[in-house]
Amino acid sequence: MSEIEKLKADEFIHTLQFDSQGLIPAVIQDAGDQAVLMLGYMNQTSLRQTLDSGRVTFWSRSRKKLWTKGETSGHWLLVKSIYTDCDRDTLLIQAEAIGPTCHTNKRSCFSWMLE
Repeated sequence: MSEIEKLKADEFIHTLQFDSQGLIPAVIQDAGDQAVLMLGYMNQTSLRQTLDSGRVTFWSRSRKKLWTKGETSGHWLLVKSIYTDCDRDTLLIQAEAIGPTCHTNKRSCFSWMLE
Protein backbone atom coordinates (compact mmCIF):
# COMPACT_ATOMS: atom_id res chain seq x y z
CA MET A 1 0.00 0.00 0.00
CA SER A 2 1.40 3.39 -0.99
CA GLU A 3 1.79 6.19 1.53
CA ILE A 4 1.47 8.83 -1.19
CA GLU A 5 -1.66 11.01 -1.00
CA LYS A 6 -2.68 12.50 -4.33
CA LEU A 7 -4.33 15.94 -4.41
CA LYS A 8 -5.77 18.04 -7.22
CA ALA A 9 -3.70 21.14 -8.13
CA ASP A 10 -5.84 23.74 -6.32
CA GLU A 11 -6.08 21.65 -3.16
CA PHE A 12 -2.34 20.88 -3.29
CA ILE A 13 -1.41 24.58 -3.61
CA HIS A 14 -3.92 25.60 -0.92
CA THR A 15 -2.27 23.28 1.63
CA LEU A 16 1.26 24.64 1.08
CA GLN A 17 2.97 26.76 3.72
CA PHE A 18 4.62 29.67 1.92
CA ASP A 19 6.98 31.84 4.01
CA SER A 20 6.41 35.48 4.95
CA GLN A 21 7.69 36.53 1.50
CA GLY A 22 5.26 34.16 -0.22
CA LEU A 23 7.99 31.67 -1.17
CA ILE A 24 8.55 27.95 -0.74
CA PRO A 25 11.84 26.10 -1.39
CA ALA A 26 11.77 23.60 -4.25
CA VAL A 27 14.34 20.80 -4.41
CA ILE A 28 14.79 19.57 -7.97
CA GLN A 29 15.60 15.87 -8.31
CA ASP A 30 16.34 13.84 -11.42
CA ALA A 31 13.27 11.68 -12.06
CA GLY A 32 15.44 8.84 -13.33
CA ASP A 33 18.26 8.33 -10.86
CA GLN A 34 17.03 10.61 -8.03
CA ALA A 35 20.19 12.78 -8.04
CA VAL A 36 19.60 16.19 -6.45
CA LEU A 37 20.05 18.76 -9.21
CA MET A 38 19.32 22.14 -7.65
CA LEU A 39 17.32 24.19 -5.16
CA GLY A 40 15.15 27.13 -6.12
CA TYR A 41 12.25 29.10 -4.69
CA MET A 42 8.69 29.32 -5.94
CA ASN A 43 5.71 31.52 -5.26
CA GLN A 44 2.13 30.61 -6.15
CA THR A 45 2.45 32.18 -9.59
CA SER A 46 5.62 30.29 -10.51
CA LEU A 47 4.13 27.04 -9.22
CA ARG A 48 0.98 27.52 -11.31
CA GLN A 49 3.10 28.39 -14.36
CA THR A 50 5.12 25.22 -13.74
CA LEU A 51 1.92 23.17 -13.60
CA ASP A 52 0.52 24.81 -16.74
CA SER A 53 3.68 24.58 -18.86
CA GLY A 54 5.32 21.41 -17.55
CA ARG A 55 8.62 23.32 -17.29
CA VAL A 56 10.01 24.32 -13.89
CA THR A 57 9.58 28.04 -13.21
CA PHE A 58 11.03 29.76 -10.15
CA TRP A 59 10.81 33.13 -8.46
CA SER A 60 14.21 34.79 -8.62
CA ARG A 61 14.86 36.36 -5.24
CA SER A 62 17.73 38.46 -6.59
CA ARG A 63 16.02 39.68 -9.78
CA LYS A 64 12.54 39.82 -8.23
CA LYS A 65 10.90 38.14 -11.21
CA LEU A 66 9.75 34.79 -12.58
CA TRP A 67 12.26 32.74 -14.52
CA THR A 68 11.82 29.43 -16.25
CA LYS A 69 14.87 27.21 -16.04
CA GLY A 70 16.21 26.94 -19.58
CA GLU A 71 14.68 30.13 -20.99
CA THR A 72 18.12 31.44 -21.98
CA SER A 73 20.25 28.28 -21.97
CA GLY A 74 17.78 25.80 -23.47
CA HIS A 75 18.55 23.49 -20.53
CA TRP A 76 14.97 22.85 -19.45
CA LEU A 77 13.65 20.99 -16.43
CA LEU A 78 10.57 19.03 -17.52
CA VAL A 79 8.26 18.17 -14.62
CA LYS A 80 7.50 14.52 -14.00
CA SER A 81 6.02 14.79 -10.48
CA ILE A 82 5.68 17.23 -7.59
CA TYR A 83 5.59 16.28 -3.90
CA THR A 84 5.44 18.24 -0.66
CA ASP A 85 6.83 17.20 2.68
CA CYS A 86 4.77 16.44 5.80
CA ASP A 87 4.96 20.07 7.00
CA ARG A 88 3.93 21.28 3.52
CA ASP A 89 6.73 23.86 3.55
CA THR A 90 9.09 22.36 0.96
CA LEU A 91 8.54 21.00 -2.54
CA LEU A 92 10.31 18.08 -4.18
CA ILE A 93 10.05 18.27 -7.94
CA GLN A 94 11.15 15.28 -9.95
CA ALA A 95 12.14 16.39 -13.41
CA GLU A 96 13.84 15.35 -16.61
CA ALA A 97 16.82 17.63 -17.14
CA ILE A 98 17.48 18.64 -20.74
CA GLY A 99 21.17 19.51 -20.58
CA PRO A 100 23.17 20.50 -17.50
CA THR A 101 21.19 22.03 -14.65
CA CYS A 102 23.85 24.25 -13.09
CA HIS A 103 24.89 27.58 -14.64
CA THR A 104 28.49 26.24 -14.42
CA ASN A 105 27.49 23.58 -16.99
CA LYS A 106 27.59 20.79 -14.42
CA ARG A 107 24.76 18.29 -14.21
CA SER A 108 23.97 19.31 -10.63
CA CYS A 109 24.42 22.51 -8.65
CA PHE A 110 25.51 20.20 -5.80
CA SER A 111 28.89 19.30 -7.28
CA TRP A 112 31.19 20.38 -4.47
CA MET A 113 31.85 18.37 -1.33
CA LEU A 114 33.55 18.97 2.01
CA GLU A 115 36.71 16.89 2.39
